[in-house]
Amino acid sequence: MRKTIITVVLLVLAIAGTIYVLNKNKAKNEEETAIVAQENPAVAVRIDTAKISELDSRYVVNGTFLPAHELQISAETMGRVTRVLVEEGAMVRAGQTLAVIQGDKLNVSVSSAQAAYHTAQSDLERFESALKTGGVTQQQVEQVRLQYENAKNNLESARLNAADVSIKSSINGIVNKKLIELGSYVNMGTPAFEVVDVSYLKLRVNVDEKNVPFLNVGQKVKIHVSVYSDQDFEGEIVFIAPKADQSLNFPVDIKIANNTEKSLRAGMYGTAIFGESEQVNTLIIPRDAFVGSVSAGEVFVYNEGVAKLKNVSAGRTFGDMVEVTRGLEEGEVVITSGQINLLDGKAVEIIK
Repeated sequence: MRKTIITVVLLVLAIAGTIYVLNKNKAKNEEETAIVAQENPAVAVRIDTAKISELDSRYVVNGTFLPAHELQISAETMGRVTRVLVEEGAMVRAGQTLAVIQGDKLNVSVSSAQAAYHTAQSDLERFESALKTGGVTQQQVEQVRLQYENAKNNLESARLNAADVSIKSSINGIVNKKLIELGSYVNMGTPAFEVVDVSYLKLRVNVDEKNVPFLNVGQKVKIHVSVYSDQDFEGEIVFIAPKADQSLNFPVDIKIANNTEKSLRAGMYGTAIFGESEQVNTLIIPRDAFVGSVSAGEVFVYNEGVAKLKNVSAGRTFGDMVEVTRGLEEGEVVITSGQINLLDGKAVEIIK
């Protein structure tokens, strides 16, 4: 009993000592944190000034050219490739044979089906003649006619399967990739060729919500291609996405006819220029000044060492600059970095 009491007393003393040490360390840490906070009360930020600038009112956005059609052509039966009739870069037409697969087994099936068809046809003719003389019943003739129809359908199916030994293109275009070789064995569905149609292309661009209301399907758009700076291109809007992506941009497709040399290629970069050139004076700030997305319309303004949160209305986008139509005055200083650490009324320190 006495040993038990001593053990309990020792445990209580140990726990009390541990709690005392932890409280002492906590007080020390809080004191050090308070000292650091007192020594560094301000958040480091960078700034810029809202200013009125003369800018081109046209809306310019970059995008990538996509082919009019792009198709991966696969084998529709299994077998060994006995002939490859086109190489990469070849122009092909819809229905043109690109490769041939060995079809001996399929040809045997056609021969068997054809023999069965001729037999059924002869039986039908014989039974129809016998019906006139009363040698067979009408029911027997109908049964033979059913066998004849089945044999006819089987022959047609065998011929269709045999036709599948030819791999054919279903579009006009250019062979971009050849995925099979002479002598290789393919299964049904094995990719064989990639054919692209670049008779016209689609320039896909992402338009922000501030500018998409001014666009319409059928609208003409000037296109600039950096690698062909001496040529002028014009496209037509054929698609405007009804739903924005995660960045609150709307995908827009602009159809543009290729020239006779097919110099425009899928994957190239292009620039869509919306509207007519007109110089306008407008108040602008850097895109980086906005807290989160531009559509949120929130910026921090620097005022005598303090960050003040303001709601503004954003207008058009001009590259890295954004038009402000309401909420700011010329000469006001906006914070362009460090906003993640800011709250309204927080002290700030400008860094270069």
